[in-house]
Amino acid sequence: MALPKRSEVPVNETWDLTAIYPDKKAWKADMVAVRELVTQFQNNYRSKLTEAKIIIAALHDLETIYQKLSWIEHYAFLPQTTDMTNPEYNQMLVENDNLQATIIADLSFFKTEVLTNPVPLLDQVAEIEPQFAPVVRHWKVEKPHQLSPEVEKTLATLSPTLNSSERIYTTARAADWDMEDFEVDGKTYPMSFVLYENTYQYHPNPEVRHKAHQIFSDTLRKHKNTVAANYYTQVSKEKKLADLRGYDSVFDYLLSDQEVSRETFDRQIDVIIDELGPVMQKYVKLLQKERGLDKMLYSDLQIDLDPEFAPKADLESATGYISEAVSVLGEDYKNAILKAFPERWVDFPANAGKESGGFETTPYGRHPYILMSWTGVLPDVYTLIHELGHAGNFIKINENNSILTSEPSLYLIESPSTFNELLLTHSLEQKSDDPRMKRFAYTTMLTNTYFHNFITHLLEAAFQREVYTLVENGQTFDGDKLTQIKMDVQKRFWGDAVDIDENAGLTWMRQSHYYMGLYSYTYSAGLTIATQAYLKVLEEGQPAVDRWLEYISLGDQKAPMDAAKVAGVDVTTAEPLHNTIKFLNDTVDKVIALTEELNQ
Repeated sequence: MALPKRSEVPVNETWDLTAIYPDKKAWKADMVAVRELVTQFQNNYRSKLTEAKIIIAALHDLETIYQKLSWIEHYAFLPQTTDMTNPEYNQMLVENDNLQATIIADLSFFKTEVLTNPVPLLDQVAEIEPQFAPVVRHWKVEKPHQLSPEVEKTLATLSPTLNSSERIYTTARAADWDMEDFEVDGKTYPMSFVLYENTYQYHPNPEVRHKAHQIFSDTLRKHKNTVAANYYTQVSKEKKLADLRGYDSVFDYLLSDQEVSRETFDRQIDVIIDELGPVMQKYVKLLQKERGLDKMLYSDLQIDLDPEFAPKADLESATGYISEAVSVLGEDYKNAILKAFPERWVDFPANAGKESGGFETTPYGRHPYILMSWTGVLPDVYTLIHELGHAGNFIKINENNSILTSEPSLYLIESPSTFNELLLTHSLEQKSDDPRMKRFAYTTMLTNTYFHNFITHLLEAAFQREVYTLVENGQTFDGDKLTQIKMDVQKRFWGDAVDIDENAGLTWMRQSHYYMGLYSYTYSAGLTIATQAYLKVLEEGQPAVDRWLEYISLGDQKAPMDAAKVAGVDVTTAEPLHNTIKFLNDTVDKVIALTEELNQ
């Protein structure tokens, strides 16, 4: 059966956007109101930003403007992610993009003028209003790379066009990549990008799995050169902006805002590939043996070790699983995130035209929103508790920070989400004496929590590094070149344990992360922090919990290396990485031991 249309899904399983605006009319009214606020801001502050007290007054006014812009943007883009084929939603997104670009351009004078001031004056702003210290910290980093007011305004005006590559890719993927249905043993299986990602790549029947993978790959192959051209537009733009702003390389440019060094970026990739690769090869060889596979194909990597043991989970039981798992973090945290269910923060249905995967986003001053596709199995609870980890993070941040300082470094962003996944695994492990359930908990942690964050996204990062190196050296690429790079990266990690073919190489087309700068590697960085903090909670109890709750409340108050230390983790060295990989190796050994016990 094909996926239902958006109009056919149960309303009570969709998110409720009235918490942002009661209706489209109110949204439109705020679009007018924010334009008026911006005009007033221009009149009040243009050519007057030469004193700390005036800059501070302007920052307070910007808080109001940015909050409205956050609401306007979310009300426009959230519906579109649920049905990218809906022309009304697409039009709302265009209206929002045009508004945001105009306002960003109109406000561009603020930073340009502020950054012409000497550093001691900027420091005064932080001294008078410490809540704005993070803003000043970033200003001081950006100051040497600031362009003329005219150029900055032009770049701001062009931002919808300059940032369009990701939307072109996601729209094409959702709306245009039609896939043929297929038949196995007389049964017809409907096929789509979302169905492959959510269902068929995990299917226990190898014939279903391999046929679906071939159709999926054939579809990617048809579009590879168009997608490659679109991707080249993105990375060449970033290289040009890096040069324009005087950065030494495109890597330095993309890592600058994260406040992360190139050395840290490279270390994350190389240590994981070199040290985790052999651990995961050991696991997939066990998987191959237990599932009776002649060889391990790339399309087999997502299958369960024990497919007959597949606990179901409805939304009611999900509440119980999540409540038990996060209870260690205290009643306040637990109650805050469980509001997601009665207040309809989450969009659950799998419908045609919906964005694949999952995400969380929080309009400042409103509750979080989560998108996912619920299929009714326990791994869905992992996805949900992951996104609720983001939600809990931003609830705490927004309680303790200005909107201007509410965004942590990307280097940290995935730690609260993956920490919650570890809590879920621990909860499942602790509440059962059944070796089969324990093994399920361990393998789900390996294949959900770590596979995606420590492997899939990390190999994306290794691929990105090769692509940006090409562009940095003045070279170009096409679909075949990108496919070969992806194959080479995967072969380096999987060795001889997995048969890496061209279809595996085409997976560079599966994710939108490539259009988000150097984002993919941060999943493993966040999970490294999360793993070490989680192990400290198990070891120390409440003191470690208190440190974690302080950490997830920080927002942008500290640079990432200093923020991690609040959680008790020193990521200035490779030691947390080594310890995390040891933890994973120990987990694989536990799975092997439990398998031997169950096979007796």
